[in-house]
Amino acid sequence: MNMNYQEWEKTVPVEITNDSLWKMEVYRLGLFLSDICWHDVTKLLNDRRTVKLSDQLYRSSGSIGANIAEGYSRGTGKDRARFYEYALGSARECRDWYYKGRHILGQKVTDHRIGLTTQLIKLLLKMIPQQRSYTIGESTSNYTIDSGELINTVPLP
Repeated sequence: MNMNYQEWEKTVPVEITNDSLWKMEVYRLGLFLSDICWHDVTKLLNDRRTVKLSDQLYRSSGSIGANIAEGYSRGTGKDRARFYEYALGSARECRDWYYKGRHILGQKVTDHRIGLTTQLIKLLLKMIPQQRSYTIGESTSNYTIDSGELINTVPLP
């Protein structure tokens, strides 16, 4: 079974899509990831070895969008940046859990999710310095991800 971003986007309530937060690609992708993660953790729950991993994965995936939403609502760039940094940490954590769940989820799903989390990391690494008005120590990181492929064909376990 596959899903794509455009199909998913049609299912998001208008109360969310009409909010100015929806204009942020990083928020939309974070929300999308947490939604498709539901299928992944359901599969991970079927194996005793990955029950705890599934909980950590679902928490970290949900935390990305939640922290972006909270940060977006803050009044100062410094305050926004702090929550975007939390989202960055959650995106990296989520990517780590996906790697650890690869034996159950399969290579295709794992590669997709690692690519999507890396895209989120890339976007957050651009946003944080803009809010703080300085660069963080990862300016040499070169993340090149084709987000078109990540949102058009979404493998499910």
